[in-house]
Amino acid sequence: MNANPLKKLAGETAIYGLSTILARVVNFLFIPIYTRILSTSSYGIYTEFSAYIAILLVLLTLGLETGCFRFANSHSSPKAVFSNALLTVSVLSVLTFAALSIFSGPISTFMGYDGYPEIIVYVGSILAIDSFTAILFAKLRFEQKAFKFAILKTIKILSETAFNLILFFIVPAYLLKHPNTLLLNFISPTPDFTYILFATFLAGVVSLIIFIPDIVKVRFSYNKDLWRKMMLYSLPLMIAQLPGALNDSIDRVLFRFFSPEGNVWQSDLGIFQAGVKIATLMMLCIQMFRFAAEPFFFSKAKEEGSKDLYAKVMEHFTAFSMLIFLGIMLYLDIIEKIIGSDFRAGMDIVPVMLMAYVILGMNFNVSMWYKLSGKTNIAINITLAGLLTTLIIDIPLMPYYSYHAAAWGHLISYSVMFVISILLGNQYYPIPYKWKKILGFVVLGLVFYAASLLLPQMHIVLKLAIHTAFILLYITAYLYIEKISIWKLKF
Repeated sequence: MNANPLKKLAGETAIYGLSTILARVVNFLFIPIYTRILSTSSYGIYTEFSAYIAILLVLLTLGLETGCFRFANSHSSPKAVFSNALLTVSVLSVLTFAALSIFSGPISTFMGYDGYPEIIVYVGSILAIDSFTAILFAKLRFEQKAFKFAILKTIKILSETAFNLILFFIVPAYLLKHPNTLLLNFISPTPDFTYILFATFLAGVVSLIIFIPDIVKVRFSYNKDLWRKMMLYSLPLMIAQLPGALNDSIDRVLFRFFSPEGNVWQSDLGIFQAGVKIATLMMLCIQMFRFAAEPFFFSKAKEEGSKDLYAKVMEHFTAFSMLIFLGIMLYLDIIEKIIGSDFRAGMDIVPVMLMAYVILGMNFNVSMWYKLSGKTNIAINITLAGLLTTLIIDIPLMPYYSYHAAAWGHLISYSVMFVISILLGNQYYPIPYKWKKILGFVVLGLVFYAASLLLPQMHIVLKLAIHTAFILLYITAYLYIEKISIWKLKF
């Protein structure tokens, strides 16, 4: 008897989520370190480089992660599919690393970071390693080796944690005693953004090393016909993902040009990023879901009742996302203590960014239609609409409202893409979503949040007790709604 597919999806989500949870937890553990040891400006500079890395990784992977799932499920030789993908990404990665390394000096000077050419080399290394290992991790997902995936991800995360701890808490004392050490060729004399990027680079090297047993088993081969089909499918995805990556990260770049006059743009960016980090607890939920859901959706595409299944997944995902929203917002008085006091000015963007990420997660569910139907070229128009919306909001408003404009830009942009995805999905790949029920979960969560804002001033313990009651009421309402739904199905 076949296992319940929703239970199977939930189980794989949990396994993939182990490493993702650990990554987010570790990321959170370093927020108090970064925001207390680093200045807002230094943290802002690191944030800018992170944005460039996120954007360029989309280019270097060429959409082949999803492309591999599509062709490995239908081609007679999945090994040939992944071999083509690995060979393609390897060549492109090596060329990128070489170019950034050779021109690291001029690039760093052009960006206003004269004296930091090593940072450009680190960025090139991170891009090359992460793009290559992305295909290897995709192969593990296709093979349903969730535990191995989680273990290898965990090793990388723990190594990055160790390198950060060593660099921030041990190396500074060592540098004071050894002012002529060669280590100063790689990092600054005192903790700054170079420490974070250097730790990320070292963790990437560890990740590449632990994949050696898998790499030596790969027989790199080139199948021209297969490669052409893969690229015709994947490149539109990459082109579609690029505006998406730009949409997620372009505001970090725009701070350099559109921060309010008189503000230090790096400082504004650092404060914004600290607020975003609190909200990215929501992204933990989305990323966990995405790792398991994408191959799951493809595997169920040809089964009877698959569209009803997708609709049900959307309901549970939305309900859980709003629970996360409430969990963060109703305990924000405590959660905000995680970050340094210089960064807390940006806490008022947290609810905006949380709702932006809720809609982004819902959009992931809705937008699966163009991947399942093979109409990946249409995705370009959707993400371009989102990017255009972001630019329309950010460019005129950031000079006046700084990171507040950037936060609202995310929310409105993701909402535009969500609506367009729904309209096009209804036309090309209709799925029977129960929108009243789905949007009901969103409204219910927002009502409880609004109620918390209307509470009078009171002792923090009483306030948190009431907020906990709100969360329990939300969970009760969800269980009640699902009970009614099941009752209708049975009777």
